[in-house]
Parts: sequence; structure tokens; C-alpha cells
Amino acid sequence: MADEAGTIVSENVKANGEDTAPAVGMLNQYIKDLSVENPHAPHSFNWDAGPQIDVQVNIQANAITDEVHEITLKLAVKAESDNGVHFSVELDYGTLFGLRNVSEEQAHPFLFGEAPRLMFPFARRIVADAVRDAGYPPLVLEPIDFNALYLQQLAQAQQMAETQPAGEA
Repeated sequence: MADEAGTIVSENVKANGEDTAPAVGMLNQYIKDLSVENPHAPHSFNWDAGPQIDVQVNIQANAITDEVHEITLKLAVKAESDNGVHFSVELDYGTLFGLRNVSEEQAHPFLFGEAPRLMFPFARRIVADAVRDAGYPPLVLEPIDFNALYLQQLAQAQQMAETQPAGEA
């Protein structure tokens, strides 16, 4: 589009410099809750059996305002052997994300796929430090492909919706 002087003007530009381009940003990161249990110390330091490590991951999203969302990445790590629990770490790691001019179709995959991917390295370090501070070698969790998990859960939800008879909810 051109104005009267022949200058090309974008249709997305608004008066007074109003920004209409989609934008996302990490506003703040914080530990919401951290629990470290070492129930059988100091005896567990001498147990011969190597523990089995169980890792559980959960993601929660909460809209604070129309443009600010809190994502909570929940990590629960438990090391257990036949002798008992070596250690247990539970972390709720929160991050505030600002989203401006982002449609719901774009926001949902970002909040449940990309946002946790951005948060994970920070949460992983907190877990590693907590395990080390409990007296064990630091536990460095393997990277998680949150985007693939998001797509997998989306496909499962669609499949369940298709197989459920009409009228049931």
C-alpha cells in the first residue's frame, strides 16, 4: 500500500508506533517449591545397590493477565533401591512469559512446548545442585523434547475425542 506521497506503508503499522507484531518474552523465573528428602542418610551413602531413578514431569499454565502467563515446570525425581529411598527431589519451577499479539493457536503450543524447553536447563541445574547438596553425585537429567511431547499429547487427545461416541463427555 502507498500513501499520497508514494511512500510504501505497511498495513501492520499503527499510529503512534503501536506495536502489532507478535512478541514473546521471559519476564521472570523463580522456584515456587523445592523439597529435598534424604530419609535414610547417612546409611544410604553406604548402600551397595545402585538406585533406580524415576523422573516425573508435569507442566501447568496459568493466565495471570491477557498478556502474562505463568508456566510451572514440575519435576519429581526419586532414587530408590531394594534398601529403600536414597533421595527424593520435587521442584516446582515457575516462569512468567509475556505474550503480545499472539493468537490462541500460537500461544498454546508455545506455552506447553517451547516455554518448558526454555525453562528446563535452569530447572535441571537446580535438581543437580539439590542432589549434590543431599550428599550424592549431581544428577544431570537428560534433555527432554517438550515440543515432541506436546505434539504426542495433542494427537492422543484428538484420537480420544474421535473414538468417544457423540454426546458423551
